[in-house]
Amino acid sequence: MVDVGDKAESRRTAVAEGAVQMSAEAYRLVMDRAIEKGDVLAVAEVAGVMAAKKTGELIPLCHPLALDVVTVEARLDESLPGVRITASASLTGRTGVEMEALTAVSVACLTVYDMVKSVDRRMVIDEIRLVSKTGGTRGDWHRKGP
Repeated sequence: MVDVGDKAESRRTAVAEGAVQMSAEAYRLVMDRAIEKGDVLAVAEVAGVMAAKKTGELIPLCHPLALDVVTVEARLDESLPGVRITASASLTGRTGVEMEALTAVSVACLTVYDMVKSVDRRMVIDEIRLVSKTGGTRGDWHRKGP
């Protein structure tokens, strides 16, 4: 782990996103809430929040953080077709929350895959990336373009 003891505390936020592409049939079933395991979008959102809270246990050398808030949004996107996931994490502390936002998105996408795989094993998890981060000694960063 990196020693962050001498860093000043600041408000830190991070936003990440990802997508799960699936067949038109699988998309319709998710949209109609007809997947046998339940409401895919709701379960994915809860899974993402739970994962963000455990990031320090999952990623070697990652600091365990007392997050102030984590939000995960899973929404249908007909243009994929599939599900887009957006997660944000924030806290006031000495280290950033990029890994927490990325972990939330990753696990939410994996949850979608797990719940829908009985219908479509050809799904693709794609486009997992950091969108923005604020705070800290390096300042704010926002993705430009795709």
